[in-house]
Amino acid sequence: MWTRDTLTTLALAVVAILAPIGSVAQAQDKGKPSKADIIAKGEYLARAGDCIACHTAPEGKLFAGGRAMPTPFGTLYTSNITPDPDTGIGKWTADDFHKMMHTGRSPDGGLLYPAMPFGSYTKVTREDNDAIFAYLTSIPPVKQPNRPHDLRFPYNNRSLILGWRTLFFREGEFRPDANQSAEWNRGAYLVEGLGHCGMCHTPINALGGSSESEAFQGGLIPMQNWYAPSLTSNKEAGLGDWSLKDIADLLRTGISNRGTVYGPMAEVVYNSLQYLTDEDIRAMAVYLKSIGQGSPPEPPSSAVPTTESSLLLSLGKTVYDNQCASCHGAQGQGKPPHYPPLAGNQSIQMASAVNPIRMVLNGGYPPGTFGNPLPHGMPPFAQSLSDNEVAAVVTYIRAAWGNRGTPVTAAQANELRSAPLN
Repeated sequence: MWTRDTLTTLALAVVAILAPIGSVAQAQDKGKPSKADIIAKGEYLARAGDCIACHTAPEGKLFAGGRAMPTPFGTLYTSNITPDPDTGIGKWTADDFHKMMHTGRSPDGGLLYPAMPFGSYTKVTREDNDAIFAYLTSIPPVKQPNRPHDLRFPYNNRSLILGWRTLFFREGEFRPDANQSAEWNRGAYLVEGLGHCGMCHTPINALGGSSESEAFQGGLIPMQNWYAPSLTSNKEAGLGDWSLKDIADLLRTGISNRGTVYGPMAEVVYNSLQYLTDEDIRAMAVYLKSIGQGSPPEPPSSAVPTTESSLLLSLGKTVYDNQCASCHGAQGQGKPPHYPPLAGNQSIQMASAVNPIRMVLNGGYPPGTFGNPLPHGMPPFAQSLSDNEVAAVVTYIRAAWGNRGTPVTAAQANELRSAPLN
């Protein structure tokens, strides 16, 4: 028979058993990130992926899409990724979003055009994709229908993407290298995955694809007429000889003692990199330095006739002394970090002269960032210098002070006068 004392003892025993279970459950809840934490993480990762750059049109609403993306095959228009149920991703599930990021397919199985960097985003973990999705579904919905793409025949036939994917797409989440440090692997994950740095810094062929064997070797960005320098070869902008601090400063602020970012890279720093933590920026710097080569062999010297070379250099020095020396120094030493050095600057000497020509013509500013809120800019000279003068001064800075870049022509300068500014 159960007595009152027996029942009391059993009740106390049950309480004693349940109390630790409750404590464990509470401890587990405390260790589990809250919804607000997940959303905050997703916002950070969306910054790391620079989603705003493509999915927010100039003067448009956040992530509502509609930004024109000119390509050699026609114009693509970015999609609405706000949580609007009719025109955005409001009806998507986390599985749908992960499928899109990981496989390059929409929820209905449709093939995405590779202007969406799913070739890089496939490396992103499911946990990070879920966080990004949580963030995107937390922002205000915008009812804005997606604009149809305007692609020439036959590129408007999405079935052709199957062939492109066979040639150039390798699906798979990032796998850490056990022989490298956790910091190196974090940097590789950000550079190769969310950062999709290879989209610009890897040569793009006539089919709009790139080869893994040429990763980060640099190339002309289609339709933008900016050259993304090699991150591996020090003949261009390889970072093997840079200090980690100089690399990190460039990524975080847009300026460093070794150089300054302009053009499309300035947008990346402004929209994305300046918001990353010091730890993540350093991890990226560690990885980027590791893929850079050491000091390069000397590039070939000028191949133009001596007389022509002398005339170019003479005119170029005159223009430089009058227009450039006050900031960049009589000997090209610059005034780092705000006025980058030109002497010994590999980005000035690389085979493509597109970037220095564009800087002389159009000028520009590095991005205004938390670390450099009042950037020093360079004035444009397109209106004050002739094509011959532009060619001469660029030739001069590519050949003076021990630099060994090849000359440029007036025709090259003229061709870039009409290039888009970003």
